[in-house]
Amino acid sequence: MRTLLKTVGAAGALFLLIGSLAGQEAKPPERWSKEKAAAWYAKQPWLVGCNFIPSTAINQLEMWQAETFDPKTIDRELGWAADKLGFNSARVFLHDLAYDADPKGFKQRLDTFLTIADKHGIRPMLVFFDDCWNPEPKVGKQPEPRPGIHNSGWMRSPGPKVVNDPKAWGRLDRYVSDIVMTFGKDRRILMWDLYNEPGNEKQGDRSLPLLEQVFAWARRAGPEQPLTAGLWRYDKEFARLNAYQEAASDVITFHHYGKADDLRRLIGRLRQRDERPLVCSEWMARTNHSTAADNLPVFAEEKVGCYNWGLVAGKTQTVYPWGSKANAPEPKVWFHDLFRADGTPFDAREVELFRKYTAEVRKQEKAPRP
Repeated sequence: MRTLLKTVGAAGALFLLIGSLAGQEAKPPERWSKEKAAAWYAKQPWLVGCNFIPSTAINQLEMWQAETFDPKTIDRELGWAADKLGFNSARVFLHDLAYDADPKGFKQRLDTFLTIADKHGIRPMLVFFDDCWNPEPKVGKQPEPRPGIHNSGWMRSPGPKVVNDPKAWGRLDRYVSDIVMTFGKDRRILMWDLYNEPGNEKQGDRSLPLLEQVFAWARRAGPEQPLTAGLWRYDKEFARLNAYQEAASDVITFHHYGKADDLRRLIGRLRQRDERPLVCSEWMARTNHSTAADNLPVFAEEKVGCYNWGLVAGKTQTVYPWGSKANAPEPKVWFHDLFRADGTPFDAREVELFRKYTAEVRKQEKAPRP
């Protein structure tokens, strides 16, 4: 996502049940203890994956709406992720409006997606809300890509009008509660990422109340998977959001689109502040010095899970950099993404590097311990 990187040192019966729980004012389950988080992480393989959307979808709505849900492409592209790269996870964005339009169908499509991912040995981190890019999402036919523009059609969820209006949050409560209650014990899901980059697009602390609420709703639903909301800005302007995200998350997730040395320093600082497991849920922007060659070895050495942005170049057009101009030619060096639509890698050396590190680390994990 569009991240202003600050270098370190210089994120029916069911509804009656929801209502009864709220009426009782029952205390929601507590944040996981450090010991529980560490035990959970110790059971996981080294988590390596990507932020995934099929190449045929311009945004989350086009991915999840019934008319454009594309299991054939999802199956093919997640197969490349697993077989060509050794990925075992993916970070995937949902959308509140896709659920609102068709709750039953949305859950069926999510189940289909999870079945496909499971077939390939991929357990996703699912994202509920997002403060990035276009502010007014609408159901129905989605916009066509604007040539040359990075993420020209990506939609915020739920969008600033709803984020800033607590009276409109009832449907968000139903959405989060229904999905987490339905899938909260599903072994196919790795983790819930409740809010991507809260405060982006000049929202700042205005996103904090909804962030607090989504943690409360998800905790009340009692999932077996950990909850998180990733850190993404590391300056004073985001101090309140960062403090809450760290204090509320079971596992600490973060974004980093910069040099390997800065990444290593950030990992060190986060570990000093909190001994919980670390997962980088967004990275790799080649022309911003965040590359597989430089940064993947850091994640492997530090045993930090990592999810690069993008898998297959497509309608999101994230091969172009942030701020790209209309009708720009395809860049010589892609910003994000790993494969072309036919499965050809942008850089075969990157593919081999991912395969090398995923194979070596998993070999170490399976080795008998003295």
